[in-house]
Amino acid sequence: MRQSLPFVLSRDKNFFDSLGDWMGDVLYDELPEKGFECRDEQIFMAYQIEQALKEKNVLFAEAGVGTGKTIAYLLPAISYARYTGRPALIACADETLIDQLVKEGGDIYKLTEHLGLTIDVRLAKSRDQYLCLKRFEEAEKVVTDEWIDDIAMSIPDGVYAQGSMISIEPYGARSDYSTVSDEDWQKVNYNAIMQCSVCDMRNRCGQTLHRAHYRKSTDLIICSQDFLMEHLATKESREREGQLPLLPEVSMIVLDEGHLLEYAAQKAMTVKVQGHTIVTLLERLMVDGVREKTLYTMEKLQDDHELFFDQLRDDVVPSEEDRKAIKKSARLIALGKQCIQDVEQLLEEFVFESELYMIPEYELNMAEEFLEQYQAAMRIFVAQGDAVDWLEDTDGEETLVIMPRLITEVLQEKLFSKKTPIVFSSATLSVKKDFSYIAYSLGIKKYQSFSVPSPFDYDEVMKIYLHEIEQKDKVAKVEQLLKDNKQTLILFKSKQAMLQFKSKLSMMARLTVAFEGDRELSAIVRDFQEGTIKTLCSYHLWEGLDLPEEALTRVVIYDLPFPPKDPLFEAKRAFSENPFEEVELPFMQLRLQQGIGRLIRTSNDFGDIHILLNEEDQKVKNSFIDILPVDPM
Repeated sequence: MRQSLPFVLSRDKNFFDSLGDWMGDVLYDELPEKGFECRDEQIFMAYQIEQALKEKNVLFAEAGVGTGKTIAYLLPAISYARYTGRPALIACADETLIDQLVKEGGDIYKLTEHLGLTIDVRLAKSRDQYLCLKRFEEAEKVVTDEWIDDIAMSIPDGVYAQGSMISIEPYGARSDYSTVSDEDWQKVNYNAIMQCSVCDMRNRCGQTLHRAHYRKSTDLIICSQDFLMEHLATKESREREGQLPLLPEVSMIVLDEGHLLEYAAQKAMTVKVQGHTIVTLLERLMVDGVREKTLYTMEKLQDDHELFFDQLRDDVVPSEEDRKAIKKSARLIALGKQCIQDVEQLLEEFVFESELYMIPEYELNMAEEFLEQYQAAMRIFVAQGDAVDWLEDTDGEETLVIMPRLITEVLQEKLFSKKTPIVFSSATLSVKKDFSYIAYSLGIKKYQSFSVPSPFDYDEVMKIYLHEIEQKDKVAKVEQLLKDNKQTLILFKSKQAMLQFKSKLSMMARLTVAFEGDRELSAIVRDFQEGTIKTLCSYHLWEGLDLPEEALTRVVIYDLPFPPKDPLFEAKRAFSENPFEEVELPFMQLRLQQGIGRLIRTSNDFGDIHILLNEEDQKVKNSFIDILPVDPM
């Protein structure tokens, strides 16, 4: 049901004047009376957002840590959603941060409790955050561990019953299975091979039920930036196929930690080809009664695809990075072209098979859709145009990833040319209050902007220590720091760096340390906040994590967060005149500021930052000293 505005409209004032009066009452009077701080920076930000809504413009809202950015955008967003009759969309930096925004004690919870607002907020998670019934059924045949039984018990009885699904509540979200590791979850969640549009279980799938649930939100929909970009990338094709877009029409968009949008956009534009997936897919079609010519064509595609991946492994440039560069030999290109021809032939054979009904309709439809995507991806790869490609591990499988290099035109067409107000909210959007870098990188030509500092006196509540040590001594230094049992967040520049640290950590030290990936991340964060875990190691939580007071009193920056030496960033470096100044340094500085910003979230917070500098990091020390909130010790 549509909620009423949190203030009364009159004939004397329009919506925006009334909104301004109400926000003033809330931020100057009502919330301070309930114990909230009255922050001029927060009030300024709220009124700047009101102006952006009025003009339907893009706004870069750079506000320092502690400004209260979330409440500053929630008040106008909820009001504007109710005024327009369409929900506001909040896109977080990362999938793992969605649950953080709606947790008990968070800002949405506080507005509900202290202002008496009934806020209709619903979560829209990426597809891989949901259980896939088809993949679960396959895994259940071979997995005997306890976690698979726990998932089985969680599936509502009505899912497999005959008849109506009206009474079934949404189920199957990743956050429902806090004890399941990321590695095990990747055996049962949605992945790219699953073609939902032709699945016979799609109307009983938890993902479908969640989609229907959040589309009915009247106030707020919260998703990740990755999912927003996936929605934009697939919207036209889904509508052509008679499907609903992943997200409904919204009144406005807030990009929380908006400086990361470029990377989310690039990720959404990628296409993927996996090593073993196509072989497994075709094996499922090789049933009794299939024509001999079709079987031969399937076997030929399997063989040529395996030859392609064998050559791909040979052409990979050795590296410790997750994304491996590819040399692209003449043989690799020739094998790719052969696979394209094989798919063309096989799709022709499927036309005859569809008339014989020997292959189950769902399996055949799924294979056709997958092969068309596979063929399109391979054509981009062999064309050797402006696309950036690499080999990585995705869901435990070798995966060829192909990504268009330039996204500015796509973003301009699909996002920034619309009349939807868009607010970028972050503590780090500008370079010395100049927003031209982010505007240029995203193709934004018209925008409003402002920058306000943090209201905190960092000299009183924060100390920063620089430890100049050799790389091999970092683990011992961390173990030494952890002996005092402070609530500690350790941030790593990559998953690989975190796992290397984990492998070298002593067994005794591991007893009180949790690592991202061991379990569902929001469950680990919850245990950390409650003090059950003393140390949390992560490579994702450079932004968005909000743990006030004693919940977090120390942050350790294990390594300076320079971008990886992988094909994606190598492409950025190649197209810049000064790679260090234009790519390396801005990325590191923004991420470092975000990591440090995890420590002080409220006026009652305090603690230490420890930055570990190896021999290479020490050479660039002067490049980040002046951005630190306090002088280091």
